[in-house]
Amino acid sequence: MSSPERMVWITGAGGLIGNYLVQTAPLCAASWRVAPITRAQFDLADFPAVRQAFRRQRPQLVIHCAALSRSPECQANPSSARKLNVDVTACLAELASEIPFFFFSSDLVFDGRQGAYDESASPNPLSVYAETKVAAERIVLANPRHTVIRTSLNGGTSPSSIRGFNEELRQAWSAGRTLRLFTDEFRSPTPAVATARAVWELAAQQRPGLYHVAGSERLSRWEIGRLIAARWPQLNPRLEPCSLREFEGAPRSPDTSLNSSKAQALLSFPLPGLTQWLAEHPDEPF
Repeated sequence: MSSPERMVWITGAGGLIGNYLVQTAPLCAASWRVAPITRAQFDLADFPAVRQAFRRQRPQLVIHCAALSRSPECQANPSSARKLNVDVTACLAELASEIPFFFFSSDLVFDGRQGAYDESASPNPLSVYAETKVAAERIVLANPRHTVIRTSLNGGTSPSSIRGFNEELRQAWSAGRTLRLFTDEFRSPTPAVATARAVWELAAQQRPGLYHVAGSERLSRWEIGRLIAARWPQLNPRLEPCSLREFEGAPRSPDTSLNSSKAQALLSFPLPGLTQWLAEHPDEPF
């Protein structure tokens, strides 16, 4: 008799990484029956509805991608940010207390003074968004069955066409805007398809904990912009270099590049740098 098919909940399935997790599941996680959770199905902040659905469907794995992820929106609405990024995570982690649970966090939990952060580095959040991610991480990691994935800028194609960093750049250029991009703010950008594949592999290995999963190349915002601009010459992309020293908004972390060697040691494929990946995938709509 064959074993019953296992169900995995993927929250934020209408976003970038969540959508790639759904898309890659047939190849990377064929033994799982995917239940994509989107806002159209139910509001994750409606805790009675979430509990009812969880008890009815009984997933054996939860991958929690949903979040209020726009930092300016979090700064403007800290109570909403805490509810969606911390309270929702706490509810799901409690429901999933006896099963594997994956939570997506961010490189922005660091203040960016150092760069090349590994998992032993201490978070020092500079924004409301980052503060909520740190708070949620602590809740998740209190359960030894659960996993936190810190990632960086992810790119690709999302259902809404605005969730990937590359989509934001293209949208601005399509509107005829000139983008001013920092030459002194560094991240570890990565294609979301690689992030999704890595998460499926880590889930299969059942080795919970804290992992950095990001691109293997440290790039400035300016360098990232030039790479994407070269991909879309038909948009006549316009960009200008600028410095963080000119920025007058909320504090920004200058270098949150990540060291992903811990996760890399467990993966069957190399986490790519953005320059290399773009060169090897010239026909991808990135």
